Amino acid sequence: MRYLKVACSLLCFLILLGNIWTISHWSESRGVYDDICYLRQAHLFQRFGLSGLDTDISRDDDHYLSSKLKEIGFPTWNKPATAPCHNLMPATQRRVMQYPPGTGAVLALFPSGHQLIPLYVSTATIMFGFALLGIFYASAPCLTLIAGGVGCLAVYLMVNPAKASYSMAPTMAVCALAGFLTARLFGRSQQKGKTLLTVLLGFVLGLSVDFRLPNLFLSSAYFLFFLVSFLSCRKMKVFLRGVLFIFSLLVGMAPTLIANMVNAGSPLKTTYSGNDLARPDFALSVTSQYLADLQFALLAFVGASIIFHLCRGRTDGIRRVALIVTANLLVNLAFFMSHPIFTPYYTVPVAMLSLWSLLFNWLMEPAGAVDGGILEQAVKA
Repeated sequence: MRYLKVACSLLCFLILLGNIWTISHWSESRGVYDDICYLRQAHLFQRFGLSGLDTDISRDDDHYLSSKLKEIGFPTWNKPATAPCHNLMPATQRRVMQYPPGTGAVLALFPSGHQLIPLYVSTATIMFGFALLGIFYASAPCLTLIAGGVGCLAVYLMVNPAKASYSMAPTMAVCALAGFLTARLFGRSQQKGKTLLTVLLGFVLGLSVDFRLPNLFLSSAYFLFFLVSFLSCRKMKVFLRGVLFIFSLLVGMAPTLIANMVNAGSPLKTTYSGNDLARPDFALSVTSQYLADLQFALLAFVGASIIFHLCRGRTDGIRRVALIVTANLLVNLAFFMSHPIFTPYYTVPVAMLSLWSLLFNWLMEPAGAVDGGILEQAVKA
C-alpha cells in the first residue's frame, strides 16, 4: 500500500510538472476577448481597490483596455461603444463588463503583465494537493488506484480544457473543495460538525459564482436536498440548516451581487447580454457538439460512477451523495444543453464536482461501504 501510494503520488506530480512546463510558455496576449476583459477587471482592482467592482467603460481613462485591444488588432480599438465583453445596461445607461468579479480579483493578486502563469500554476498545484489528499485517504489498493486516476485526470484538465477560459482555473479548485465538503457533510452519519460543514459548503458554492455565473447551478441539487429533507421529516433543525446553507451561499456570492448593483442597477440583474442567457431551446446542433467533444467522455465516466455507487453502495451515505450528484448533473446538463453557445469546458465544473464528491465519499466511508466486486478482485490478483 505504501509503495502504491508513493507511485500514484509520483505520477500525479509528474503530470503537474508537465503542466507547469507547458503553462510557463503561455502568453497573455493570445487574442481572446475574454482574457483581455478578465485582465481589465484585475487592472481595475489593482488601480482602485474594492472600487474596481465598477467596470464602467469610462474608467478606462488610462487606456488600458484600448491598448490591449490595439495589441491584438481589434479594428475599432479606440471606440468604447464597440468594446467586446462590455454591454450597455438599460437601467444605468452605462457600458460595463459582463463577467462576475471573482476571476479578476484572483488575477489581481499577481503583478500586472505576469498574471496568467501564476494563476494556473497555483491552481494546478491546489488540484495536485487534492489528489494527494484522496490518495492519503485511500484504505485499499483499489481505492488508491482510483484516487490516483481521478487525481491525475484533475491535474491534467488544468491545461486542457481549463486553458480555454481564465475563469476555469479557480473554478476547478473550488469544485474540488466543494466535492470534499459534500462528502464530509452528506456522506457520513454522525451529526458533529454538520453546521460548520453546511456553512462552508454554502460559502464555497457561492464563491464559485463569483468566477462563473453559471456556477450557480452547481448548488441546485443541494437546494433540492434540503427542501425534500424538510418536507419529508418537518424537523426545525433541517429547516434551519437549509436556511443556513442559503445564507452562506449568498455571502459567498456577495461580490457578484454587489457588482450587479453597481453595474446593472440591481443585485438580481445580470450584466450579460441576451445572447449569453439560457433559453429553453434544446438545439440538436448544440447537443451534437457535446457528443463529439471530450466532455462527453468525461460525463459518461461520471454517469458510470454514479450507477456504480447507486448499485454497489452499501450505506445510506454512499447512496445519498450519489443521488445529490445525479440531480446536480441533470440540472446542469439541462441548462447547458439549452444554452445557445457551446464551449469545450461548460460542463467540466459539474463533472469534476461530481467526481470529487463521489471519490471522497467512497474514501471516507468504512471499508466495504462499496462493493468493488470484480474491480477489487482484479487488483488483489
